[in-house]
Amino acid sequence: MREVYQEQLGKLADELASMSTMVGTAMERATQALLETDLTLAEQVIEDDMQVDEARSRAEEHAFGLLALQAPVAGDLRTVISTIHAAEDLERMGDLALHVAKTARRRHPHPVLPPDVREYFSEMGRIAVKLAGRVHEVIRTQDVEAARGLEEDDDEMDDLHRHLFTVMMSPEWSHGVAAAVDVTLLGRFYERFADHAVAVARRVVFIVTGKMPTS
Repeated sequence: MREVYQEQLGKLADELASMSTMVGTAMERATQALLETDLTLAEQVIEDDMQVDEARSRAEEHAFGLLALQAPVAGDLRTVISTIHAAEDLERMGDLALHVAKTARRRHPHPVLPPDVREYFSEMGRIAVKLAGRVHEVIRTQDVEAARGLEEDDDEMDDLHRHLFTVMMSPEWSHGVAAAVDVTLLGRFYERFADHAVAVARRVVFIVTGKMPTS
């Protein structure tokens, strides 16, 4: 009976790892759509978002089923509850990639990003995809040190996000208010994507150690 239960917990981890891959792919494609004004790619991200939502529903249904039928205790209970919260964070990451894609679609055929900030978003997209990949690894390995290491990538994302405001507040900014609003919102989408990735990693640390990191 215990062996079957552990197998079910393993399936929960598989579901989360799969979601991390899905949202990483979504953000990679959304960033490409943004940088290349690619409507087809933006539409693909928008269409595929439903798969992320369905994956979260499956993970939650599975987790609640374990709570109801197995009455887990101690470490197992931490795993189930943390899975529910992590699935929520991963779905939100998918939603943020969706927002990027919708912005690219809304402005098509015109580019969203002024030349001044394209390099920033290229780098922010790279970091976001890297974070999703590291989340996948952490979920699979439950490596506490690797999980804590995501904080460094998040700091890098925060730095880029702050620098965006420096560019927009510069007297040399000549792209108007609409472009500034788009850039502000997009920067926030990437920053929040990174924050949710860190939140998932912290859940893994909690599962392994029983202590939730506070910073």
